[in-house]
Amino acid sequence: MKETVSELLQSALAALQSEGTLPADQAFTPQVGNTKDKSHGDYACNIALVASKAAGCPPRKLAEALVAALPDSSAVEKVEIAGPGFINFFMSTASAFGIVNSILDEANQFGRNQSGKGEKVQVEFVSANPTGPLHVGHGRGAAIGDCLCRLLEANGYDVTREFYYNDAGAQINNLALSVQARVKGLTPEHESWPSDGYRGDYIVDVANAYLAGETVVADDREVTAKADPEDRDAIREFAVAYLRREQDLDLKAFGVQFDVYFLESSLYQDGKVEATVERLKANGYTYEQDGAMWLKTTEFGDDKDRVMRKKDGGYTYFLPDVAYHLDKWQRGFSTVINEQGADHHSTVTRVRAGLQALKADIPQGWPDYVLHQMVMVTRSGQEVKISKRAGSYVTVRDLIDEVGRDATRFFLAARRVDSQLTFDIDLARSQTNENPVYYIQYAHARICSVLRKLAAEGVERGMNECLGDLSLLTLDEEKELANQLAKYPELIANSAAQREPHHLTHYLRELAGQFHTYYNAHKVLIDDTALRDARVSLYLAVRQVIANGLDLLGVSAPDEM
Repeated sequence: MKETVSELLQSALAALQSEGTLPADQAFTPQVGNTKDKSHGDYACNIALVASKAAGCPPRKLAEALVAALPDSSAVEKVEIAGPGFINFFMSTASAFGIVNSILDEANQFGRNQSGKGEKVQVEFVSANPTGPLHVGHGRGAAIGDCLCRLLEANGYDVTREFYYNDAGAQINNLALSVQARVKGLTPEHESWPSDGYRGDYIVDVANAYLAGETVVADDREVTAKADPEDRDAIREFAVAYLRREQDLDLKAFGVQFDVYFLESSLYQDGKVEATVERLKANGYTYEQDGAMWLKTTEFGDDKDRVMRKKDGGYTYFLPDVAYHLDKWQRGFSTVINEQGADHHSTVTRVRAGLQALKADIPQGWPDYVLHQMVMVTRSGQEVKISKRAGSYVTVRDLIDEVGRDATRFFLAARRVDSQLTFDIDLARSQTNENPVYYIQYAHARICSVLRKLAAEGVERGMNECLGDLSLLTLDEEKELANQLAKYPELIANSAAQREPHHLTHYLRELAGQFHTYYNAHKVLIDDTALRDARVSLYLAVRQVIANGLDLLGVSAPDEM
């Protein structure tokens, strides 16, 4: 319906241009929005205020001329001018319920579009160090990243999901030292325990598996433990493979899969880190000082230059990141989105500066970043910090075991990414209207229950069958439901464009709320079969949109609860 209003305004603008009221050589694009107050209509537009200067007349006078030039349309019941020149559109009942037919015709494709035209997009998310189980922060990244991928695919993009393993550096060495200590029978309380060692019970599991000579299969390799307590390189290789497998199992339990697993170590093995250094040197953006090599990141907007190679000869973390992102660019991804924790904020400028210094024709501001804030887990009003499995943090598996996959995914994606999130275990487990995922799923299940009751009465009704005269739907609640359904396609487009999946969770909560209110106030299984059939058609449209939206969140839409 919003498109209909926009087309009507475009026709009116063209008419005023042809008669000379507006200049013919200037383009005018009406921005049509939903009204917040339904007493002001269904849609509003401020084009009269925007174009009044070009018309050389007050906005309200131009608004009157635009309204007079609007083509007749059965979709519009009336048009009003408000304030200094806002144009408010009240849509007819017939136009409001046209969306029901569209939804039932398009079924699980409703809301999807091809605006992305198959453009390749890479989304990197989770990217946890292979040093332990995935914590709840990784879980938030997984929920947001996977939902963003689904939204982009719904908009016609060709999406590649990628997981980057930091399997090189000090943390991996600490992992090897920790497992080796456990292999030798030491505990974290022993004076010889590594000062930066990992203390969770999972280290015991890795050590026992190593001593037992087990074989583990990670994404791209199979590693058999040597069971030699003195071979730290063998312990390191086995421990990384073991934990990569564990993280993969965590992600599968969460319903998240990746197309590509990229290893930091491969950048060194393939010579890409050294090639990046040489290219930066050749371009004149490096210098030696105090025994270290520096990159002139200040030439690209950083507040100070950054060390690229330390005094001991090792590279700082952002140098392989630059090499990695050059590799992404060379793989043909014109759009790359990195979903990471807010603690990566400082890397954004450095990585982009390094990429510009390569002079590889990479656009400024590439790649895109979506940075999520921390998660606090609570139970009975108290923060939960400890997991026996991990030792010092709450894992994704802990949450899934406590509240299930659906609630975990929904809750972790339900807030703006740049806001801190409190995960209330008690709320997530509750079967009440206060639990948003339960509330939404219950709306879907209620509609399925109505169909079962109809079938029990001998009335078979297909899930995508529109029956009844929709013009019989005259209640305000019915029109509001239809208007809410009509917002879904635009919401899907905007959520992907703005990289903000939380809009979808809010939309579904509002839709479910409107449906429950309508369901409780007005019966659907009534003697008037024509009205019954029309209401059931509206029900089915609500069911379909809820199912489509939950699917984009990776959450199930149960038929029974």
